[in-house]
Amino acid sequence: MGLKVGVLGVGPVGEHIVRVLRERKFPADGPITVMATSERSEIIDGKPVNVLKVSAELFKRLDLVFFAGKEGAKGASMEWADIAAGSGCVVIDNGGDLRMYPNIPLVVPEINMDAVTKDTRLICNPNCLTIQMAVALYPLHKAARLRRAVVSTYQSVSGHSGAGMDRLKSELSQAMKGEAVQHDPSVFAREIAFNCIPHIDRFEANGYTREEMKMLNETRKIFGEPNLLITATTVRVPVLVGHCELINAEFMAPMHAEKAVEILSDPTLSPGVVCIDGIADDINAQQARGDALERRYPVPSDLGNDEWKDAVLVGRIRDDMTMPNAINLWCVSDNLRKGAASNAVQIAEGMLERGLL
Repeated sequence: MGLKVGVLGVGPVGEHIVRVLRERKFPADGPITVMATSERSEIIDGKPVNVLKVSAELFKRLDLVFFAGKEGAKGASMEWADIAAGSGCVVIDNGGDLRMYPNIPLVVPEINMDAVTKDTRLICNPNCLTIQMAVALYPLHKAARLRRAVVSTYQSVSGHSGAGMDRLKSELSQAMKGEAVQHDPSVFAREIAFNCIPHIDRFEANGYTREEMKMLNETRKIFGEPNLLITATTVRVPVLVGHCELINAEFMAPMHAEKAVEILSDPTLSPGVVCIDGIADDINAQQARGDALERRYPVPSDLGNDEWKDAVLVGRIRDDMTMPNAINLWCVSDNLRKGAASNAVQIAEGMLERGLL
């Protein structure tokens, strides 16, 4: 007998949660119950779905519910988490409201699945940026103890919402036709077509954005390292799906590029990581650009490879020539899948494997 499973939210993340549950053949008992703030019909993962209006009664019929994010006046978790958990559901929340509550696990399955116990009823999914950075850095942290990371991000518009994707398509269409781009400041602070915007989420009094502070605070909680040093600059770029990060990481124990490549290329040591590095093996490409030292590295379009769609891809691994025990690392991941939906489903799978569901 499977589990009665629900999804609250029908945006890009909610749709991807439904898709990932189906792809991974999650043992659901009957159709997935999809909920939103209003009743309607939607096409989700290419199939028609009757979306039900969320209510306390619906949660009483479910064993497990995924909150896809902001579905409600105050956010799904703020309005519905206590109600759902009180009805007996296990809640896996992709929203950001409860992540830093000390009694609520913030989980990346490859790192801290032990934070979930048989008594856990509410689990938070970290921010998409935090997930991919944590998956890439944790194996190195275990080997040499991370001291400090400086991160610059290149984030796709889907990290904002479906409206962000629509905004990019609309602005690109206008720009390519030679028309004046109609900018909508309610979506992005500046026009996104052919542009980069160093501004994601609201600004804090310290000059950093909330997105940048999430990378510090969430990683500290996941790693169990309250003194870990991380500083970030987050940038929106005109890409539909797939976030990229350039990470400069300094370690307390010996670490160098060759050692990092060895660790990150070992699936046992680095679960969820695919290392794409080294001299390129495409002779034609080398000859076309006249560079015998051309190297391999991941880019967002590589996430279309079925084997890599839920992985964190790493490359451009180099020694930092300005200090010892420091490297530069490029990492790429699908923000809608591993950065949200797939991580959430992997948490549920981990609970099943441990007999917690």
